[in-house]
Amino acid sequence: MTELRDIETELGRFRGRLLVASLLVLGCFFLLTARLVYLQVLRHQDLLEQAENNRTAIVPVVPNRGLIIDREGIVLATNYSAYTLEITPSKVANLDLTIDQLAQVIDISAAQRRRFRKLLDESKSFESLPLRTRLSDEEVARFAAQRYRFPGVDIKARLFRYYPFGEIASHVIGYIGRINPAEKEKLEDSDDIANYRGTEYIGKLGVEQGFEADLHGITGVDSVETSAGGRATRKLASQPATPGNTVQLSIDIKLQRLVEELYGPRRGALVALDPTSGEILAFVSKPSFDPNLFVEGIDSESWQALNESPDKPLLNRALRGTYPPGSTYKPFMALAALETGSRRPEQSIVDPGYFMLGAHRFRDDKEGGHGLVNMYASIVQSCDTYYYILANDMGVDMIHDQMQRLGFGELTGIDILGEVRGLLPSTAWKKRAYRRADQQKWYAGETISLGIGQGYNNFTMLQLASATATLANNGVKMRPHLVREVVDVLTRNPKRTIPQPVGEMVARPENIAVIRDALVGVNLEGTSASSFLGAGYSSAGKTGTAQVIQIKQGEKYNASKIDERFRDHALYMAFAPAHAPKIALAMVVENAGFGSQNAAPIARRVFDYWLQGRYPSEADIAAVQKAQAITPIGQPRSVADLIWPGAAPPKPSSVSPP
Repeated sequence: MTELRDIETELGRFRGRLLVASLLVLGCFFLLTARLVYLQVLRHQDLLEQAENNRTAIVPVVPNRGLIIDREGIVLATNYSAYTLEITPSKVANLDLTIDQLAQVIDISAAQRRRFRKLLDESKSFESLPLRTRLSDEEVARFAAQRYRFPGVDIKARLFRYYPFGEIASHVIGYIGRINPAEKEKLEDSDDIANYRGTEYIGKLGVEQGFEADLHGITGVDSVETSAGGRATRKLASQPATPGNTVQLSIDIKLQRLVEELYGPRRGALVALDPTSGEILAFVSKPSFDPNLFVEGIDSESWQALNESPDKPLLNRALRGTYPPGSTYKPFMALAALETGSRRPEQSIVDPGYFMLGAHRFRDDKEGGHGLVNMYASIVQSCDTYYYILANDMGVDMIHDQMQRLGFGELTGIDILGEVRGLLPSTAWKKRAYRRADQQKWYAGETISLGIGQGYNNFTMLQLASATATLANNGVKMRPHLVREVVDVLTRNPKRTIPQPVGEMVARPENIAVIRDALVGVNLEGTSASSFLGAGYSSAGKTGTAQVIQIKQGEKYNASKIDERFRDHALYMAFAPAHAPKIALAMVVENAGFGSQNAAPIARRVFDYWLQGRYPSEADIAAVQKAQAITPIGQPRSVADLIWPGAAPPKPSSVSPP
């Protein structure tokens, strides 16, 4: 009996163990089933996508950047493809050693090393960074044979931006550069970041920046199958990139080149435009810079040379440089006088050669004065005393209100970024600009110099050119613009920039006619008459000379005793043909002295080209540059020698610009 009880006890224990084991097996089976249901049913779609993502990769396809062309279709900015040697820093154990070893296979300069280090500081370690660009076929073959030695180093084909004309029109065209953190943050905030996947460059200046959305294009994608090691094995699907649109400018690159060559080493700015449409024909800022330097990342030496140059080549003088307008302001002052009833055209003053305000004598430019002067004579002879008296009679606030209508001290609304307002003074402005009560007060003596374009007056050449074009266009102000049309790359349909007036007519036609007649007189019998001898077309203009530093009362200006950078600026504004204008311009040659000698001759060449198709030979241009370089600023010389050196105007040259 005892033996049987032991068997039953063991059987009971066995059955208990079997039950526990069965429950455990059932529990595990339930868990496996539940997991299977979770994975195969509930998570099916997610896991399928993950598996597909592990098998495939999405590679962005960077679009070709759009072209920039001039009004005649000449290419100003294009792209070319080249091989680059690139390093992914996160995949390289010792960067310095790797670069040294690469230098034994492919030439790598010190400047290229420095540029790579700069890119390394600005980028993330997993990004592929170019070390050498534009590799030759021989260099590509040499590296391919040694490729196994350099993990994390690869050869890639990239598109590079190229500016065929180099420095010419660089301030207009702008350049592209690598996207910096601030620009990337801005892209993320604007929801454009998806379109910049794989893109490392963005427009930085000029049209490249202002029309980035049109030029960039739409990024495409390639879906590729990858191996377990992450290498692409085959392409599964592709959505091609859409290239950027073509942006056609209104400028004429031949005219632009002509002006820049005529300026030579001089500093200054010129804006020429069609007064009837606002299309800008030339937009010159001298000195300039080569935008190709920035495409791959500018090296420190070149950047230092540009950034620290006293000539400020990176400053867009036409857009951001401000200058006192000098006597080119007088026609606009005369128009303001007619509009406000402050003067009648026939009303005259007697000019003794100065104007007295209290004990202060404001001298005229002509010793002994101009005698009896009416409005026509005041412009043709450029009589300072006439405008001293006029400014005193009108007062600063009346002058401000009238000049503001013409666009002085206001943004023109040009279609590139960076324009400045300049300074059109008023009593309200002075109260805002200064803190002390004695500085905030407007003094009567400060008004006098405003009449001749001096004092606080400071404007851009773009503003002066726009105001000149308004005169030429019978008082209708047009918005200046550089882009003529944007051509859709797919449909080839042009989206034209339609000229639009920016406001009502700024002056009465009969008053405009008085000023235009006087400006014609300037080029026929006045200060710029010598520059337009034998022109073959009628023109209107006004010369100007603007002080850079104030001369003490009683002292006489002597350019030879003043440092070159403190000498007077030479200015000129003009339009032609006089009675049906096709072109208007304003220009400044910094520290060049008289506008009649150093600015008007350049304008004559501009008109000859635009109206008569006469492009001067290289010898003619060189002669003008030489005459400007060797003649001391301020010393009188033959203006005819600057227009057509040596003799009579030559026949149209057979030499054509590129």
